[in-house]
Amino acid sequence: MASKAPRIHVAADFRVGGDVVLPDGPARHVGRVLRLGEGAPLCLFDGHGHEASAVIVAVTRKQVVARIEAIEPGAGESPLAVHLGQAISKGDRMDYAIQKSVELGVTAITPLYTEHGDVRLKGEREAKKHAHWQAVAASACEQCGRAVVPPVHPPVALADWLAERDEALRLVLHPGVADALAESGTPPSAALLIGPEGGLADGEVAAARAAGFTPLSLGPRILRTETAPVVALALLQYRFGDL
Repeated sequence: MASKAPRIHVAADFRVGGDVVLPDGPARHVGRVLRLGEGAPLCLFDGHGHEASAVIVAVTRKQVVARIEAIEPGAGESPLAVHLGQAISKGDRMDYAIQKSVELGVTAITPLYTEHGDVRLKGEREAKKHAHWQAVAASACEQCGRAVVPPVHPPVALADWLAERDEALRLVLHPGVADALAESGTPPSAALLIGPEGGLADGEVAAARAAGFTPLSLGPRILRTETAPVVALALLQYRFGDL
């Protein structure tokens, strides 16, 4: 949907002529930062593949209401479905990995607990961090033009994630191993495993290989854990996707 109007994720059922109340964060941005008033256009997307042209019909101190004028399928989804298993990292490194992976067309992300990973989340702290990561993914979709928000699944142990994998192409980043993409066909789906800052343990690499993962090298330089998915996804999208 070609538009310079603000692009906002709204988890709602769109209906032409229906009114939608913007979430608190976007409402503050639209009303207080951009200072948009009644009649201003917006581009909304529901996170499930639908985009809507909308117009603001009410602005108050507490909420912004938009009316749906037209609905159409969203664009921006890659033909290659990639599930990223990303070892959890500290600070904003995880946010960066999620944000850039979404921009590069990832289909799903699962944060992973690994042997050398130094982040352990429990209870309410894990729930809050999970919700934050999902919000990062939604914000990245607003920026990059995707209408489908990839799910960020709750964190799990690496072994549990490996046990569920059935993607056609499965890759684990591992330094010093020859390129695994040269002899690959064109898979409809891929799983990509990125280890923590200290790397995957030898046993974890062996477990990944036992689960059908092929080692993939990204060259002679060791990349940070938040840089690795950007480079690997760019390679996958160039080789099999839409770059």
